[in-house]
Amino acid sequence: MTEPILPPLKPIPIKDRVSVLFVEKGQLDVLDGAFVLVDKNGVRTHIPIGGVACLMLEPGARVSHAAAVLAARVGCLLVWVGEAGVRLYSAGQPGGARADRLLYQAKLALDDAARLKVVRKMYEMRFNEKPPERRSVAQLRGIEGVRVRKMYELLARQYKVPWKNRNYDHTEWGSGDVANRCLNSATACLYGICEAAILAAGYAPAVGFIHTGKPQSFVYDIADIFKFETVVPVAFKIAARNPRNPERDVRLACRDTFRQTKLLHRIIPTIEQVLAAGEVAVPKPHEEAVEMAIPNKEGLGDAGHRG
Repeated sequence: MTEPILPPLKPIPIKDRVSVLFVEKGQLDVLDGAFVLVDKNGVRTHIPIGGVACLMLEPGARVSHAAAVLAARVGCLLVWVGEAGVRLYSAGQPGGARADRLLYQAKLALDDAARLKVVRKMYEMRFNEKPPERRSVAQLRGIEGVRVRKMYELLARQYKVPWKNRNYDHTEWGSGDVANRCLNSATACLYGICEAAILAAGYAPAVGFIHTGKPQSFVYDIADIFKFETVVPVAFKIAARNPRNPERDVRLACRDTFRQTKLLHRIIPTIEQVLAAGEVAVPKPHEEAVEMAIPNKEGLGDAGHRG
């Protein structure tokens, strides 16, 4: 019996995908050719995995080998997180690595002059103004921290939310007040899709410029550019209502905000713009480089998908 002839896989560009889905208490598997979540009663819920940028896997989620393979092949990032996304335990890497982009990013991060130029560009894009001249990365980080704390205070005042500071115990969910819990859920959504975009474009989440020494340093760098125009106002708006289930309300509101702001269209071009500020030429792919998992015969128009 001959195998059925199936059309070749065609990845959907990251900018055209659903931003993020949260999954808990079920088995992710590939059954009858479909990517499904199977609950304890055997009920299947189909997930269009090729059209999702990132799946956030909460406690109670199990993933089969076939599901992990299919997610990687179609370019969907799997992220294992704690309750409500407060802690990130592990993440997959869809599509394989791109050594040329990794070397480019590492070269910028290791060159002090280039790194400072990248940090200054991040500051400019985040605050819509050029940073002070003759400041080091550490000094710019300090200036940024002061401005961020003030922005939290202003938003709390705008939405009439009680606010002391950004403070919570990441090892114990529910230890923070409602505003901090809402901010935790909102930033988890943003970090998930930013990491998916960073990996899709071929860069390393750990190689940061402002943030360093953490597995998601570059994720935090890029997410901070968008944070106060997207998820932070959403978090304070939800916190002002004091809802019964703030995490769920925040996730739904963030999903709508990502769609309205077309965030997935903007992340990868922003990454390229930020790194270009370092004024270092992008190295060409090595002649022995491994092919993409799903090669694109026709161009997608940007570097927004590695296969």
